Amino acid sequence: MCRRPAVVLTALAVTLSVGAALTGCSGTPAAKAGPLSAAPSVPTGGATAASRPKPSEPAAPTTPADTPEPSPAADGPLKGKTVVIDPGHNIHNQEHPAEIDRQVDVGNGHKECDTTGTSTNSGYAEATFSLDVAHRLRTILQGRGATVVLTHDGDRPYGPCVTERAEIGNKAHGDAAVSVHADGAAVGDRGFHVILPAAVHAGGVDNSAVVAPSKELGARIAGNFVRATGSAPSNYIGGGTGLDTRSDLGGLNLSTIPKVFIECGNMRDPQDAALLTDGSWREKAAQGIADGITDFLHG
Repeated sequence: MCRRPAVVLTALAVTLSVGAALTGCSGTPAAKAGPLSAAPSVPTGGATAASRPKPSEPAAPTTPADTPEPSPAADGPLKGKTVVIDPGHNIHNQEHPAEIDRQVDVGNGHKECDTTGTSTNSGYAEATFSLDVAHRLRTILQGRGATVVLTHDGDRPYGPCVTERAEIGNKAHGDAAVSVHADGAAVGDRGFHVILPAAVHAGGVDNSAVVAPSKELGARIAGNFVRATGSAPSNYIGGGTGLDTRSDLGGLNLSTIPKVFIECGNMRDPQDAALLTDGSWREKAAQGIADGITDFLHG
């Protein structure tokens, strides 16, 4: 996903009942990778690449932001809870550059409607990765009784825009939301990090009510992600905590429900890419995210 200068959360230590120790080195964020290739037949890793900011231009709207039909819930510990899963990017975004480069209001500024995301060096797209993990996560949460809403299911021509992704979660009155991504940093930059919302009071936006619960959600996901995957927190963002705070992401700024992003690894690093392209590891990633959400919703 597109990385901008961020306020790193260094004071918040992830201390969960699982006792996972979050360690790692703090580093300077690396530049994002270039545009991804078309969806390949063989997976190999993924992160998000920044689209160039373009002047505002009219474009045909995406599908209206009606809340998607939620998945049916089973009986289980999350019965009565609604979880929103936002698979990062869309594999078709690269076919609609004018539409996704259209500027949208995120409260404290303007951003692209969406971006293409990144890919591994062999072409496995972040959008493909994020949708795969989202499907696995949905299955786990449904099995625990949650009602699950996806912001998209790979069935749209592009997007949704970051504004609509937030709106879908808000309209669903979700109890928690997570946007699934993978990063596109330099070789040697490894590990995952969870992005938390900074407080934003601008342009009619005030997300103060969800900042604290979102941080708690992020801490729970980070601790459980370590336990489930064995992956270490990022060695280049977050000062070893696996947590980062940002105010430039519309999906967080505009959310009225607790929401975080997770960058599951660095698609441009060969070692991380080997994990991200492994189906059994992606299942562990989904398990860790699901366990973090479950811990959060159980208080």
